Amino acid sequence: MTGHRFRADEIDTSKPHSARMYDYFLGGKTHYAVDTQAAEQVEAVWPDVKPWTRANRSFMHRATRWLAAEAGIRQFLDIGTGIPTEPNLHQVAQGVAAEARVVYADNDPIVLAYAQALLLSTPEGRTAYMHADITEPEAILAAEELHSTLDLTQPVALSLNAVMHFIANEQQPYDIVRRLVEPLAPGSYLVLSHGALDARPGVSDAVTNLYRSSGIHVQGRTHEEVLPFFDGLELVEPGVVMPHRWKPESERARAEAETLDLWIYAGVARKP
Repeated sequence: MTGHRFRADEIDTSKPHSARMYDYFLGGKTHYAVDTQAAEQVEAVWPDVKPWTRANRSFMHRATRWLAAEAGIRQFLDIGTGIPTEPNLHQVAQGVAAEARVVYADNDPIVLAYAQALLLSTPEGRTAYMHADITEPEAILAAEELHSTLDLTQPVALSLNAVMHFIANEQQPYDIVRRLVEPLAPGSYLVLSHGALDARPGVSDAVTNLYRSSGIHVQGRTHEEVLPFFDGLELVEPGVVMPHRWKPESERARAEAETLDLWIYAGVARKP
């Protein structure tokens, strides 16, 4: 594990944080009263938020397992990691291939503090963590932690799970993803999930306003607005769908997925 070590006094507990709220929705314990209060306000107007969060997490597990087992990927770059919740991406990948290498990147001190303690690799593989901001893709790609762990001349799976909806249009979200994918070797993959606009009247506006009132910019996008993140790439079947409908692992899960709408889109695509 590499990277700057944060002190507890560098963690801002005076206002809610999206990673700690996500931890609350997943049933974790790494959040503060301010995060619980904000998360409960969101859940009051959006009762599906916990199933939404679990479905997204489960998609990450299935996509990572598919990439390691079916696509033969052995290198992963996960940006916007969030607070570690087992099983983490490296545990899923190394469960298939013990030699898999994973770099986690996030810009939140509490995430980094927990990552340093919990994200431990298999002896055969490697896990590194870097403090980085997704709005600075060149800095991520130039980081020593990345190059000492991954070989960018070989395929890499770039994982952007539930992170791009925190990037405003004026921050050029599509350009950020393009700049991250561009230097990756042919045969690399993009894994992306993105909050969508809920079809129920008023829900998306209420959630957006609550997050923004807490100082967290969030922006849901339509299916048509999520698709361009995959421009120039070859989508893996079934394409960009709600995450619980992406390669469900059992007939029961498949049947349940068809009856439940969770407003988030997810997809996996290969760089030719």
